[in-house]
Amino acid sequence: MHQTGGPGWRITSDTSGQMLIALYLKDVAGLTGAGTPALCGARPEVRRADPRQLTSHVGGTRALRTEWEQWWSLLLAEDRQIMSALEPPSFPAFADSPALQKLLQAHFGAAITWARERISDYNLLAQEREASGRDKLIDRLVQDREMELGRGARSFELKLIELPLCEARAWYVEPDRVLLSQTLLDDEQDFRSYIQPIIELLV
Repeated sequence: MHQTGGPGWRITSDTSGQMLIALYLKDVAGLTGAGTPALCGARPEVRRADPRQLTSHVGGTRALRTEWEQWWSLLLAEDRQIMSALEPPSFPAFADSPALQKLLQAHFGAAITWARERISDYNLLAQEREASGRDKLIDRLVQDREMELGRGARSFELKLIELPLCEARAWYVEPDRVLLSQTLLDDEQDFRSYIQPIIELLV
């Protein structure tokens, strides 16, 4: 995790193991456009496995999409109960989401392996950024805004959740978090185009 801040403000950037597992399951089931915000697919691409037979007796893919979206909204809100609910092999916390429970039972092993590999990739990326100084860009955005306003930043906290997504973009989830592709910081202009308006709003 990278953390930066000043008097009264703090910005952290990290990835999320739980969200990585959720992304894998979304893509493996082909739930394109599911969730709010509706994220693009993951990179590297997840091989799809048609979930119709798996979920046919528990509401089918329509129920699976609804249940996944409910889970995703709880992960976004960092619901503590749901964050610790992944208990294989039966996943009892998902008894009220039987289609999602079936998907977890079928694909959790592959999902957690994929998520661990992505966390390892992210840690290497974070080390490269630190070595190159690219991780200082977010500091500069705040400092530029403070100079523009002629005052220090207001109190705020912002959490950047970086995920391996196939589109280099970001989604602001009010009031205090941003989901973004972990490659977005590779292009300063693109990073600024998404993050600077949020910083201007908060500072």
